[in-house]
Amino acid sequence: MEPIIKISNLKKSFGNNEVLKGINLDVYKGEVVTIIGASGSGKSTLLRCINMLEEPNEGSIKFKGVELLDDKTNINKLREKIGIVFQSFNLFNNMNVLKNCTIGPRKILKKSKEEAEKIAIEKLTQVGLKDFVHYDSRMLSGGQKQRVAIARALCMNPEIMLFDEPTSALDPEIVGEVLDVMVNLAKQGMTMVVVTHEMGFAKEVSSRVIFMDEGVILESGTPSEIFDNPKENRTKEFLKRVK
Repeated sequence: MEPIIKISNLKKSFGNNEVLKGINLDVYKGEVVTIIGASGSGKSTLLRCINMLEEPNEGSIKFKGVELLDDKTNINKLREKIGIVFQSFNLFNNMNVLKNCTIGPRKILKKSKEEAEKIAIEKLTQVGLKDFVHYDSRMLSGGQKQRVAIARALCMNPEIMLFDEPTSALDPEIVGEVLDVMVNLAKQGMTMVVVTHEMGFAKEVSSRVIFMDEGVILESGTPSEIFDNPKENRTKEFLKRVK
């Protein structure tokens, strides 16, 4: 089976700071790949490169066999199929919940207002926000905003979802409501790449856990391999600190 995402020898620097030092990673359809590691290890940069929000200096990223770094590739077209959810929600504050979710399908996918609203209500129901469709986005809690952000990404019918520390800006007591939505997405077979500090989620939901350290993938394996039997000293040290 061809991987949905194939990353080869990916390098990214900001000035003299080499953040990614030759990353190789395949992600297959239906997998939940969780990326863990200390702050500054390159996790978020890797995720942003997959969606071409950061342009790599070297290497290759293929989405379903299409090279994203090829000048001839229509990145915006491919991005429609690669959903991304950030830690800071990035909702449009001047729009209510429904409009936040329909703007992409209407403007980019050229859906009718009726069709876009039907899809939006379905996805908002899926994340437990059926009763908040007409709410002012600014009036929502952090957890609700993040669930709207997930619903908005789902409205584009993506083939893979990228999550960049989706719970790190949330109060501890509302982290669970966002993680529950992500667990349900995983159960439904959504392909996901998740950068997270939530070790419980990584342990329970991942098909594969990747430990990044100083711009490289130091270790990769099943949750039990990484959490119960890590091979690298740096992985052991990290897990000791975060458990």
